[in-house]
Amino acid sequence: MECMNNIIIIVPSRLLRLTFFTVYLFIYFLQFAMDSSHQSNYKLSKTEKKFLRKQIKARHTLLRHEGIETVSYATQSLVVANGGLGNGVSRNQLLPVLEKCGLVDALLMPPNKPYSFARYKTTEESKRAYVTLNGKEVVDDLGQKIILYLNFVEKAQWKELRPQALPPGLMVVEEIISSEEEKMLLESVDWTEDTDNQNSQKSLKHRRVKHFGYEFHYENNNVDKDKPLPGGIPAHIDTHSAFEDEIVSLSLGSEIVMDFKHPDGTAVPVMLPHRSLLVMTGESRYLWTHGITCRKFDTVQASENHKSGIITSDVGDLTLSKRGLRTSFTFRKVRQTPCNCSYPLVCDSQRKETPPSFPESDKEASRLEQEYVHQVYEEIAGHFSSTRHTPWPHIVEFLKALPSGSIVADIGCGNGKYLGVNKELYMVGCDHSQNLVDICRERQFQAFVCDALAVPVRSGSCDACISIAVIHHFATAERRVAALQEIVRLLRPGGKALIYVWAMEQEYNKQKSKYLKGNRNSQGKKEEMNSDTSVQRSLVEQMPDMGSRDSASSVPRINDSQEGGCNSRQVSNSKLPIHVNRTSFYSQDVLVPWHLKGNPDKGKPVEPFGPIGSQDPSPVFHRYYHVFREGELEALCRTVSDVRILQSYYDQGNWCVILQKA
Repeated sequence: MECMNNIIIIVPSRLLRLTFFTVYLFIYFLQFAMDSSHQSNYKLSKTEKKFLRKQIKARHTLLRHEGIETVSYATQSLVVANGGLGNGVSRNQLLPVLEKCGLVDALLMPPNKPYSFARYKTTEESKRAYVTLNGKEVVDDLGQKIILYLNFVEKAQWKELRPQALPPGLMVVEEIISSEEEKMLLESVDWTEDTDNQNSQKSLKHRRVKHFGYEFHYENNNVDKDKPLPGGIPAHIDTHSAFEDEIVSLSLGSEIVMDFKHPDGTAVPVMLPHRSLLVMTGESRYLWTHGITCRKFDTVQASENHKSGIITSDVGDLTLSKRGLRTSFTFRKVRQTPCNCSYPLVCDSQRKETPPSFPESDKEASRLEQEYVHQVYEEIAGHFSSTRHTPWPHIVEFLKALPSGSIVADIGCGNGKYLGVNKELYMVGCDHSQNLVDICRERQFQAFVCDALAVPVRSGSCDACISIAVIHHFATAERRVAALQEIVRLLRPGGKALIYVWAMEQEYNKQKSKYLKGNRNSQGKKEEMNSDTSVQRSLVEQMPDMGSRDSASSVPRINDSQEGGCNSRQVSNSKLPIHVNRTSFYSQDVLVPWHLKGNPDKGKPVEPFGPIGSQDPSPVFHRYYHVFREGELEALCRTVSDVRILQSYYDQGNWCVILQKA
């Protein structure tokens, strides 16, 4: 049928709802009409409008995310929105649904994407699938109902990813023990023994843990070698100075995928079958981080002959595997001499700079902030300002929604990039850094120097306050609460405050933050790192079916209070880890490097990183951060009287709240 420019399709609504064929015609011609900027005389029902919106949204999402355009004519290939690994639909679940409409030549399921691509043997079969499955309700692997939305594409294809290899020094040995031995080992672990026993079970988020040899201290990711536990295996920690090279971990009960990551950002997912032995030596032990992301399903190879090793990038052979209960036994040998490995930048025995201890008192916290926050910003002010020029949309939205003439304080204003957003407001900024305040004044903004814990402004004099990326620089929970209280003090009754802090979760709702996306392959090799970016775990852990961290996980759990971390942790002789820029956070309290390039003038743009392979003589400064877990900021706010939380949200790697004073 040839479609002329003046064709109008009029379909009786009763007939439209009775046949799939007319649904196909309706969608097909309506897409044509939209693409040709023509209108139809057919009036859509509410349900039909909703369906059409969803399908069009799926088309735009594919174009925006992958640059792949759908077409309004029938082809052999379809994109299936809502039918992807990223939203809990496995190959074993989707393929039978598609095969009811014809012979499927290929089903491509990219990892972490909420859509897949199907190629049928003939165009007629793909048409049948388009008509039959569009709007069809299916049940995902979690038992939740989802609706499929299909569009035609020219080809069902996906860009090839680079082939991967196991990290050097890593080995997985399958079926190292028998089923009988596995059963015996699992039964030997008593998770209900007397809590007075020093080896007793510890309850952590998503898992349980028992200690043998030495107790693993989660608050500082270390062990006390002077206080061994009675009997058992040495403690589980990967700090270079604490343990010898080889790390051996036995997986029992259920298979799981462990993610290995190089400092340059290279990630390698590795399948660990039950009854397998993971052996890490050399580079894989000393340099690569490894962890088990908390999730209900793992993306795995669909082929039956694939058991252990790398999960390949072949999107034609990926599916989902529901996690079960996993118990791991991990063995370490306590090191008696300093480490002399080949990775001095990440070795705590060889690293020249000694990270600060976590503060035991308010005085120590203040001293830490002075050295690793205030002094650093004075040194990097010009370079820092040159990288901070684009206001964030949600913050702009908050400021522009305020009534004209409102008095607004920006606590920790930096270079003042928010002070001029809304000309209808009277805004004043303050910052601890004299050099940053000078930059504000050069830009004709009102700003002064002060401490965020003691702002010299009359109580109740502000209609609104903003605090963007400030409170995470305070080193104890009490000081973070005090900073919130000071902001609330400035507000008049009914006044609002917007608070932003850095999130530990730099990947949220299956989306990476711009911080992680900005990773440069050359950067990680230049960053100073701490041995705490290596794996630091205890020895025997039992995993719930949600898929908790493995005993050999790279992400140490910080044991804050159950109320969201509002109690200060009193830790003796602990060292703060140095974060690897543009990678996920593995501790809540970290030092973040800043590479100062040259000696830029205030506000003069500079290139923050040199060319790949170049020598980088620029000085490195370290800023202290307490990165917030999900829910922690809200819990902190609830400790402040006379306020209520109007809104909380996640914004590109930050946790955010809008408060209102009662």
